[in-house]
Amino acid sequence: MRQDQGRTAFHAGVAAEGSVERLYERAGRPILARRWRGQSGEIDLVARDGDAVVFIEVKKSSTHARAAEHLCPRQMARIYAAASEYLAREPKGQLTPARFDVALVDQVGRIEILENAFAA
Repeated sequence: MRQDQGRTAFHAGVAAEGSVERLYERAGRPILARRWRGQSGEIDLVARDGDAVVFIEVKKSSTHARAAEHLCPRQMARIYAAASEYLAREPKGQLTPARFDVALVDQVGRIEILENAFAA
């Protein structure tokens, strides 16, 4: 039973990431990486917005509010560390403009993008 729930959650998360990916691409922000993994952890999606690299954390739950509740300071720190690893590969390295977006996906597939969500 628990294994089935985990599998369902995994597939729902993958579907949510795909929806967010398509939304960014339609907005002219090409996806550079999907589920990029560094030593510090994984980043769901990495996109380009002009000169900037956008690190996107996708959260899916029954509502946008519940999805947002799943992002904790520890996870944000892991995403920062992984993003730093990713930026090391860019020509400008750590000087590359970057931002962190959070994409909230509810149970019916509606997407809310919180641009520059980690800046607050």
